[in-house]
Amino acid sequence: MTISIDRGLGRDGVDAPVLTSYADGVLTITLNRPHRRNALPRSGFDALGATLRTAERDPDVRVIVLRGVDGHFCSGADLESAGGPGHPLDGMRLVNSTARTLAEMPKPVIACVEGYAVGAGCNLALLCDLVIATPTAKFSQIFAKRGVSVDFGGSWILPRLVGLQQAKRLVMLAETIEAEEARELGLVTWVKEPEEIDSFLGDVARRLADGPPVALALSKSLLDRGSGGMLGEALDREAHAFTINFATDAPNAIRAFVQRRPAVFDGEWQVR
Repeated sequence: MTISIDRGLGRDGVDAPVLTSYADGVLTITLNRPHRRNALPRSGFDALGATLRTAERDPDVRVIVLRGVDGHFCSGADLESAGGPGHPLDGMRLVNSTARTLAEMPKPVIACVEGYAVGAGCNLALLCDLVIATPTAKFSQIFAKRGVSVDFGGSWILPRLVGLQQAKRLVMLAETIEAEEARELGLVTWVKEPEEIDSFLGDVARRLADGPPVALALSKSLLDRGSGGMLGEALDREAHAFTINFATDAPNAIRAFVQRRPAVFDGEWQVR
């Protein structure tokens, strides 16, 4: 499947499971299945993964925003479309490919959560770098209520965010929690009222898009890898990243600081 990023009105019209819009370095990916609270079939996860991979390769895309239509983020996998030909493991490999693409995305990704983010939809939000939610957003690792185990990277991301004991509580009891509790647990970065969320989201996305793309990608990778392993390994990775910084945006940023002017970051390799 070939996915192209439309820089205006979205991809393939209103019937597409994934819509895109682009402005000034920010790509907004919108899940578009309102009749199912944006639950995605396998083809929807495939379309999302393909869109993310295209965005990763596009140098004009500096930041990605992930959200849903009609007041909901994503109610997980569309169980009514589950099954089909082939072994169930084949379908999970396709879904897992999208989860891995999101988790390994070098560019900043912001989830904007309104309404339900449950099951795979909850972990879709949690695999993003930052999560902005409205007070009425609801999060749930609902898998146990459907007779299945946690998926879409929940077994990896949840213990990192909330610790092992709280992760077991959320998964094993399949509770639905409100946005403020999710923020207190560390699942949500900010809770904003509906009338201010778009403005706040735009400000955060703009600040990230104006930042140094190479340094941000390196910092994101260092933090993800540094949450496990030894200190010495983290220090070695930081030193390696430092040399890359000084071959890209760092020299210009330091000159801008000395000259008391704003820095402009383009991420270009500095040839000497």
